Amino acid sequence: MGKEMARRRLPALQALAIQGLSFLIVLVVARVLASQSQFHLTIGMAALLQGVTAAAVSRLCRMPPWWLILQFLFAPALLAAQSLQLPSWIYLAIFLSLTALYWNVYRTQVPFYPSGPAVWRAVSELLPPERGLRFVDIGSGLGGLPMHLSGIHRDSHFAGIELAPLPWIISLLRGRIAGNRSQFLRGDYNRLDLSAYDVVFAYLSPAAMPDLWRKAQAEMRAGTLLLSYEFPIPDAPPDIIKTTFDGAPPVYGWRIPRA
Repeated sequence: MGKEMARRRLPALQALAIQGLSFLIVLVVARVLASQSQFHLTIGMAALLQGVTAAAVSRLCRMPPWWLILQFLFAPALLAAQSLQLPSWIYLAIFLSLTALYWNVYRTQVPFYPSGPAVWRAVSELLPPERGLRFVDIGSGLGGLPMHLSGIHRDSHFAGIELAPLPWIISLLRGRIAGNRSQFLRGDYNRLDLSAYDVVFAYLSPAAMPDLWRKAQAEMRAGTLLLSYEFPIPDAPPDIIKTTFDGAPPVYGWRIPRA
């Protein structure tokens, strides 16, 4: 069970292992073809074959559908990038920028994807009417939601926590330049004590929701509210379903029950 959980939590490592295995398979196929039929794979054909092989193995390993696409495109994309003959510093700059933006997504399985004003308005309408409310956005990205809510509900406290350094720095600077009262923390929300908040909002990913629900049940106080945009919690029917706009995913809400 422990190995299975680790495999699910670290899909990027599994994908990398599959790419390595696919590379070896392509090498074997290329050698067999060359020795048996004098047919030599071109680099382009080899990259395409590796993509197909990696996607097929990923399917056998029951990886999510988006990983199949990434696995298929990986080798052809590398070949295409190499053909551009760009200066090496550009690749380093791209790598550092993406690292600062996505940071630990290989482990958390939570990509950077900000919410928008329609979601902010829906969340605002769901907030309890009490004064002095304490709200936290876990995975707060560029800080748009806490800043929006803080400008409307001036008698409450709004915070965001973000693991990736670049979005966190941007949200911190945005808040200070605008004179917004929101607080922005940098860190892993798994280490945050949710008992300090009346409302917890998340826009994460399907993979993160079961662990978030366990954490919320263990830490959040009875009667407090857990909100999630787009992604429901498996086997936990929501108490609230709030539409944002036609055709868009809703905001789901769960009231923490008394023990």
